[in-house]
Amino acid sequence: MAPITDDVVSNLKDQVHKLEARIWELEQRLESGSSKQSKADSMRLILMGPPGAGKSPTTSGTQAPRIKDKYCICHLATGDMLRAQVAKKTALGREAKKIMDQGGLVSDDIMINMIKSELETNRECANGFILDGFPRTVAQAEGLDKMLESEQKPLKHAIELQIDDGLLVSRITGRLVHPASGRSYHKVFNPPKEAMKDDITGEPLIQRTDDNAETLKKRLGTYHQQTTPVVGYYKTKGIWAGIDASQDPEHVWKSILGVFGDSKGASGSSILNKIGLTR
Repeated sequence: MAPITDDVVSNLKDQVHKLEARIWELEQRLESGSSKQSKADSMRLILMGPPGAGKSPTTSGTQAPRIKDKYCICHLATGDMLRAQVAKKTALGREAKKIMDQGGLVSDDIMINMIKSELETNRECANGFILDGFPRTVAQAEGLDKMLESEQKPLKHAIELQIDDGLLVSRITGRLVHPASGRSYHKVFNPPKEAMKDDITGEPLIQRTDDNAETLKKRLGTYHQQTTPVVGYYKTKGIWAGIDASQDPEHVWKSILGVFGDSKGASGSSILNKIGLTR
């Protein structure tokens, strides 16, 4: 029998995630009928949170990919989306590159049109979407709402992952990264098997230059200054929900499912849990 490696386990987990998403979709069709709106149709949300709170794939305990897999929706991380448009040399990408090459900031209109383009052309967005990294200002939130209303795809949820700044500093200043793959570790919470070496390749790990307390505190200050008004905006819209991101990832996940009213999902019916594998 061939040895079971971390890659094999990771591939199995990916397959299980896809199976769970498909099972969930079929269950929704049985419960509501194919002609009725499914829960996935309501999965139009933004995910907010400071660096290290667990939004993106570079942090441990990430939540956006889990939402994406469970509900078969697209995850639009605006930084990745911008780089992809530039790489593809689309009209919007060329316009954005010209601005960035001149040292300018890409306009809100360009970012919103990029999101609109993804919603219209990305098949993964048919059932809904997660926006990650946008909007960052009230003006952006208003522009986004106007576009989504015109597309008849208004936001349903604005979820904020909340965590104490001091805990975030301890999380991020201990982060280690394998540059080639992007795999991340943590000196305390998720250490590599061998100090400062990637578990898979054995290659050296690095600590990013901006993963230091002084830089992080500045980033957090900017984040709070920008995000507080945006949170207030979505509170007035009645779609905001705050989640305690200092909990372990499974409790954060269940809290997010609770926001969606997905009590079945929150009850821990995951195939992975049943066979003794964590996500």
